Amino acid sequence: MSNFRGAKLALFLGPDLVVIQRDDYAHIPYPGCWDFPGGGREGNETPEACALRETREEVNLSLSASDLIWSRQYGPNWFFVTRLGKQRIADIRLGDEGQSWRMMAPETYLSHPMGISLFKTRLQDYLTETQTGFFTPSF
Repeated sequence: MSNFRGAKLALFLGPDLVVIQRDDYAHIPYPGCWDFPGGGREGNETPEACALRETREEVNLSLSASDLIWSRQYGPNWFFVTRLGKQRIADIRLGDEGQSWRMMAPETYLSHPMGISLFKTRLQDYLTETQTGFFTPSF
């Protein structure tokens, strides 16, 4: 775990996901695409701490490690899933990264042309393994 680079969080509030439209700068990966909260590791933080910090910074939601219900390491990066009630939508405030945020059904994300294919695969892994839903992605 000490050599990981970053973490992402598929954050379900009710049945839908919180997604962030990335800034549209040529120097960043996936400019303008729909992304999940997350980012690069700071200092010696754990993967969980990284995902939770980035979520707080990007959408103003403070979560705890006990909210993380599924995780998997993909190479040097971690992917987590949280499912909370839709009442938390009222607490969302976009941080200083990203153009906007929205709620998106998982099947919409999986088929969205501006969804990030890497994260589509990881979301599909979670949905398939937990039998939460079987969506046929078109990516």
